[in-house]
Amino acid sequence: MPHAPGLSPDTVARIAKDCLCLRVQRASRAVGRRFDEVLRPVGLNNWQFSLLMTLHQPSPPTINGLAEELGMDRTTTTKNLKPLERRGLLEIRQDWEDARTRRILLTDAGRALLAEAARYWQDTNDAVAAKLEGTELAGFRSALEAIARD
Repeated sequence: MPHAPGLSPDTVARIAKDCLCLRVQRASRAVGRRFDEVLRPVGLNNWQFSLLMTLHQPSPPTINGLAEELGMDRTTTTKNLKPLERRGLLEIRQDWEDARTRRILLTDAGRALLAEAARYWQDTNDAVAAKLEGTELAGFRSALEAIARD
């Protein structure tokens, strides 16, 4: 079997066997597809659902704060907010104390859609979680959080 110049067949085999990035990406796509399918009736994809859920908090976050919480850059976060803003699910307003800062607020329509979507989310989340046993699930969640903090 041909291999890339400079990489031994053993190195290629080890990377193929041990690559965490590939496994996380593959799992992420598989889980994302399941949630996309179940959320389709409410007109959301898995990413939009997660974004709206992150906005559902007592104090409206800033765009920078939201980007940090989601592990994204500010520009990508703003780009992902725009379709939800156009649908009237959220509003981006100037901060009441600092006009240079913008805060994101869920609208009543956004909260209502999120409540409806959460019902669809529950069964799928339970089905995905059921693939791991109780202690494995807790360890998996902890491991993902540890990786995300990096």
